[in-house]
Amino acid sequence: MCGIVGYTGNKACLPILLESLRALEYRGYDSAGISLVEKDGRAICTLKSVGGIDLLERKISDAKLDTGICGIGHTRWATHGAPSDSNAHPHTAESLTLVHNGIIENHAELETLLLREGYNFYSSTDTERAAKLIDLLYKRTKDPLFTLFEAQKMLVGSYAFGIIFKDRPTSVYAMRKNSPLVVATDESGSYLASDVTAILPYTDSFAVLDEGIVAELCEDGAKFYSSPFCLCEQSFQKVSWSAEQAQKGGFEHFMLKEINEEPSVISATLSHHLDSTLPGLKNIERLISGLSHIYIVACGTAMHAGLVGKYYIERIAKIPVSVEIASEFRYADSPLHKGSLAIFISQSGETADTLAALRRAKELGISTLAIVNVFASSVAREADEVLYTQAGPEISVASTKAYSAQCSLLALLAVKLGITNFSLSTQKAEEYCKRLSDELASSISSVLQKSEEIAKISSKLLTAEHLFYIGRGVDYYLALEASLKLKEISYIHSEAYPAGELKHGTISLISKGTQVIGILTDPSLAPKTLLSLHEVLSRGARLTLICTERILRENSIPDANIITVPDGDRILRPISTACALQLLAYHTAAKKGLDVDKPRNLAKSVTVE
Repeated sequence: MCGIVGYTGNKACLPILLESLRALEYRGYDSAGISLVEKDGRAICTLKSVGGIDLLERKISDAKLDTGICGIGHTRWATHGAPSDSNAHPHTAESLTLVHNGIIENHAELETLLLREGYNFYSSTDTERAAKLIDLLYKRTKDPLFTLFEAQKMLVGSYAFGIIFKDRPTSVYAMRKNSPLVVATDESGSYLASDVTAILPYTDSFAVLDEGIVAELCEDGAKFYSSPFCLCEQSFQKVSWSAEQAQKGGFEHFMLKEINEEPSVISATLSHHLDSTLPGLKNIERLISGLSHIYIVACGTAMHAGLVGKYYIERIAKIPVSVEIASEFRYADSPLHKGSLAIFISQSGETADTLAALRRAKELGISTLAIVNVFASSVAREADEVLYTQAGPEISVASTKAYSAQCSLLALLAVKLGITNFSLSTQKAEEYCKRLSDELASSISSVLQKSEEIAKISSKLLTAEHLFYIGRGVDYYLALEASLKLKEISYIHSEAYPAGELKHGTISLISKGTQVIGILTDPSLAPKTLLSLHEVLSRGARLTLICTERILRENSIPDANIITVPDGDRILRPISTACALQLLAYHTAAKKGLDVDKPRNLAKSVTVE
């Protein structure tokens, strides 16, 4: 969602802030702004603009803004108040300026308090209320540390703050709760960011700021405080990927690049966890013995990966699995099975609802396992154990390679569970692991070679206003993700249904010209799904099929546009088929001339409820 950057040091501040903000554009935003301490240290200049960073740069140029010695910047994704210059960050008060990610839930109570103290407001944001609360406290204490620790007691909700006090013009202060923030230093100064991507051009070493800690970034390094009187340590770590990996690398869009990275990402994820020919995953053995039930909890695309995980685990390990939407799980009162495991999936490891659901499960005494891509992220640190995907940076808002990496790791986990509960022989486990390690990447590569063919078929979808995906079993799970992918980047209204449910109401929406995409990868279910497809054809639907080569050979296929995917077996087919569906969505959106990587109203990392 929103992006935070900050810098203080001996280099020109303005270029660093702007370059760092551009590195965070992929998170989604509707306005941008900076606050810069001018060279003489006597004033803070704040400029902000609705729209892209290009518009902000134009304002900076018109203002002839000096390079400055210290500054903060922000890209905003609107929560409180519509996109506008006044609602954009940074927000200012008499003694400070700040940027904020998150939501202050008690902003109305704070406004009442501040109105009594004589404050007025120029924006609709919760952030301005937080800024003026901190200003009020600072006027009383005259000390940044005392002020910020006192503010922590009064702020309810989620926040990551970067703050400059006017009488401390060479320092940036930071603190967070339920919203990510990283701190980095090098020989030139100190950096602050909501995402390590922003600081990667300058340093590959960073610390994830712990909740409740206040950081003071200075020209000669960073200090961390657990109280106004007590310095503490924060653990620094190395970034495991390079700045070049966060570039397009010659592809038209990040999304296309990331789809094409899936073979290498899956190979890296599997090889990271495989131990010889059998799944290693030794760190989770204490969590998975004697399980009676598994909950998989996630949001959006990660939840759809969880459904594929359910398919793998129930068929391979014979353990019942419930897949829960995190925003529902966190509020549900239904009893949980004793002796169960809750698996939380998040690409960023900072998804607000998933993190809250994890904390809820821990309160109830349920063992927790995280599957995330970002090392030392909040979900990773708070779960009992963590399995990391090796997807590298995913810049496009629409997740592709992270989804495939999650699915491949869930397949490996299913094999591990099968061995642990004796539902799977060692020989069969070795066969599964060999197929995953030797065949999955090449299966996806063969799908990628069909990209131009899929692009031609996508042309048939461009004028569609409504579209339906249908499938049975795991093909229905794939349909859910395919429908989400199409609607979020092409803006075509799309729905996914189990094929057998069409006649229970949805078929009334099928009329002449309605686009229907059928997914057929399971030979045992294909004949039944084909019956449903014939029903929609008889009502004038236009049909596109994604099916395996075997199903195409062995069945009477109706008139349709056809995309074939490799046969493989049950552990390979879902992931290679997902790649074809991703390409179909990508080419549809690209041919419509849309901003594929940054679809409207969406954010990459959803760190607010």
